[in-house]
Amino acid sequence: MSNENLSVEEDLPEQLRIRREKRSALIDAGIEPYPVSVPRTKSLLDVRQEHAGLQIDVATGVIESLTGRIIFKRDTGKLCFATLREGDGTELQAMFSLDKVGQESIDSWKTDIDLGDIVSVTGEIITSKRGELSILASSWVLAAKSLRPLPNDHKPMSEETRVRMRYVDLIVRPEARSNARLRPAVMSSLRSTFAQADFIEVETPMLQVMHGGATARPFKSFSNAYDMDLYLRIAPELFLKRCVVGGIERVFEINRNFRNEGADSSHSPEFAMIESYQAYGDWRSIADLTRTLVQNAAMAVAGSHIVTHHDGRQADLGGNWREISLYEAISEGVGQSVTALTPMAELKVIATKLGMKIDPKWITGKLAEEIFEHVAKDQLITPTFVMGFPVDTSPLVRAHREIPGVAEKWDLYVDGFELATGYSELIDPVIQRERLVEQSSLGANGDLEAMQVDEDFLRAMEFGMPPMGGMGMGVDRLLMALTGLGIRETILFPLVKPESD
Repeated sequence: MSNENLSVEEDLPEQLRIRREKRSALIDAGIEPYPVSVPRTKSLLDVRQEHAGLQIDVATGVIESLTGRIIFKRDTGKLCFATLREGDGTELQAMFSLDKVGQESIDSWKTDIDLGDIVSVTGEIITSKRGELSILASSWVLAAKSLRPLPNDHKPMSEETRVRMRYVDLIVRPEARSNARLRPAVMSSLRSTFAQADFIEVETPMLQVMHGGATARPFKSFSNAYDMDLYLRIAPELFLKRCVVGGIERVFEINRNFRNEGADSSHSPEFAMIESYQAYGDWRSIADLTRTLVQNAAMAVAGSHIVTHHDGRQADLGGNWREISLYEAISEGVGQSVTALTPMAELKVIATKLGMKIDPKWITGKLAEEIFEHVAKDQLITPTFVMGFPVDTSPLVRAHREIPGVAEKWDLYVDGFELATGYSELIDPVIQRERLVEQSSLGANGDLEAMQVDEDFLRAMEFGMPPMGGMGMGVDRLLMALTGLGIRETILFPLVKPESD
């Protein structure tokens, strides 16, 4: 070992130093602490299922080789006990007796093996004198030596540590394991619901020549091969709409989006999203689809439309969801009539009375939306479609059939946060060009979230885009609605700042 390595090891905390010394001692004794393979005939879950209901103190005569991480260890004179745990959380007791494994093996078990080590144990499946299903070892082998101790129950990890070291969180916390397994169950349900409604799943580019499909600040990149700037997508909308032009009339994508904005309990810079488009639908038909997607996901993970959150609170996602008008909710909240035609100056007076800070870059519709959030957000706990948003903040949405200044757009709120948004899509390429030109002028004036004029998308529209409804829903937020957790708990590995030295 080099002098440099020696000095590093000397600086380690005692627990880490001792475990490294054990690793070295095992290697010196010709024992591989990280073998390429170990005996394993069944999972712990298989064994538990096959031998459920055994009487006390029974020897089955069945020999198995089982693996698991040691999460409990009690060493006595001639009999040692350990609890093995596999990745799904299934646990099984392992017993090591002097007469079965011999002196050398039991001594090695006591001295070389620590909590957190992964082992393979071969022996007979029995029940102990206390009725505990166990494996009575005839031999054992180390599968992986853990060089770091696991956190103990007396000092649980902070949320920051859980997020940063999710691998440890998954080892020690049942909720982390169940959350990780919840997402694939939800994804499977979403795809199944789409399949039943004859939607086709596609994949569209994450690297884009220009960002579009949403108003958000993008991450910028650069392609050496093409010698040009590229953007990480903020939404797949414009590509999915190209699909509809091409005749894929019911289309969806489950995608990763990237928005170079703030992070909080419901926002992550990188997040999963579903977007779907239905030719010959509108904001009403897409709302029905969204409700079905959410309710089927609840049924898949909870067996009911009523879901139980991590804190024990129950949330009812069933039935037909209530609808409120955005401008009626604003009017009610501020005590005077406000419409999409209410001038900016009047909205500023209202916002100032409410004690709101007004960003000078906000356009009229954006200020109206901010006032709505301020006065009505607390009322949006049960699933609620907020109907009718300002046209000037909805550049890709069709104008309302009856109400001036309003677009046929809804936002779905659950537990006070926006879960999904849906539209009757704008399909007139002439009006779409006007809207995007207007957006680009906002961008030129310093609005970092404004869209650009996508000429190829406009060309696609000019070939004829059928009437359609479109929807976007955050997958991470859907998991929030099902579990009551914050977004950093529903994403397995959310972005975190590097640890400071």
